[in-house]
Amino acid sequence: MEKIRYFDHAATTPTKEEVVKEMLPYFSLNYGNPSSIYSIGRKARKAVEEARQKVSKAIGASNKEIYFTSCGSESDNLAIKGVAYANRKKGNHIITTKIEHPAVLHTCQNLEKQGFEVTYLNVDSDGLIRLEELEQAITNSTILISIMFANNEIGTIQPIKEIGEIAKRHNIYFHTDAVQAIGNVKIDINELNIDLLSMSAHKFYGPKGMGALYVRTGVKFDKIQDGGHQEKNKRAGTENVAGIVGLGKAIELVYENFDEYNQKLKNLRDYYISQVEEKIPYIKINGHRTKRLPGNANISFKFIEGESLLLNLDMKGICASSGSACTSGSLEPSHVLVAIGLEPEIAHGSLRVTFGEDNTKEDVDFLVTTLIEVVDKLRKMSPLYEEQK
Repeated sequence: MEKIRYFDHAATTPTKEEVVKEMLPYFSLNYGNPSSIYSIGRKARKAVEEARQKVSKAIGASNKEIYFTSCGSESDNLAIKGVAYANRKKGNHIITTKIEHPAVLHTCQNLEKQGFEVTYLNVDSDGLIRLEELEQAITNSTILISIMFANNEIGTIQPIKEIGEIAKRHNIYFHTDAVQAIGNVKIDINELNIDLLSMSAHKFYGPKGMGALYVRTGVKFDKIQDGGHQEKNKRAGTENVAGIVGLGKAIELVYENFDEYNQKLKNLRDYYISQVEEKIPYIKINGHRTKRLPGNANISFKFIEGESLLLNLDMKGICASSGSACTSGSLEPSHVLVAIGLEPEIAHGSLRVTFGEDNTKEDVDFLVTTLIEVVDKLRKMSPLYEEQK
């Protein structure tokens, strides 16, 4: 069987053995409900609170400001809808960007149907917002700014500190979807003036189905799910103790080894980009060259279609992601690539490669060699490429 080479860590990461080991007792040994007052319930509660401490420490928050959820998408929903509903009397205007994750975009679109107004900021060709446009978009009814920390497709990192300063100056809450940033960027919520922050465990070697939301003390937000009084009466439902323990261990591990881990990713990314630029013509690097996640490389290969590229790479044992949305059943190109100004036919030929701790330079060499072969094969079938020649 062909060896699998995994280059899609922005989609998900393998759960670390140390994380799984930490989680296992809470499935069958320490199985108590953390809301129970007897001993095994208290053990579960202790494990939940220890994990909460690890999460808060990683971002400079306090324990009481961390709320556990099922994923990054739920965290985004709770943050945005929670603030919108709780502050409706103050205003109904939200500011976000055109390149947000669907968990933010679709949440904002849902709120528009309920009478809220949303401004979707443009980005430049690197995927960065313009701070002056953000400032100009603020009105007397603006209650929330929600701008992602780093983009999941092109890796561009936004000027988060400056955005936070603008929000604070205007007395507006600032939420950031930091799902891609946790573990790849050092985050201090106080230094960056962040009021709400979303994360998801499976992006940093934790379990799937586990997320968290940071909410600064004093921020008014409503619960969006009815039920019990878990998570300080903000998120009903019996706590996923094993998942919470896994998230806590994963965030602890990734920040313990932060510098070495991220330098490795950056080295692999830069080597990969340099090799592709040198050996494959008619390409375009998407996203900011330096203000980007260390392990992210998004490249458009002109005159080919992303889905065909992915399928051919898969036959060689290579897992990556496309800038094309074809694999999700849509013929529309990525909304992110369109927002940065790519023509649809170029956007459709984009490949996102995201590196992880198990990738090696040899893996990158294999990827580049395979890309040269596959891109050449696909271009030979393209009439547009023949015209270009």
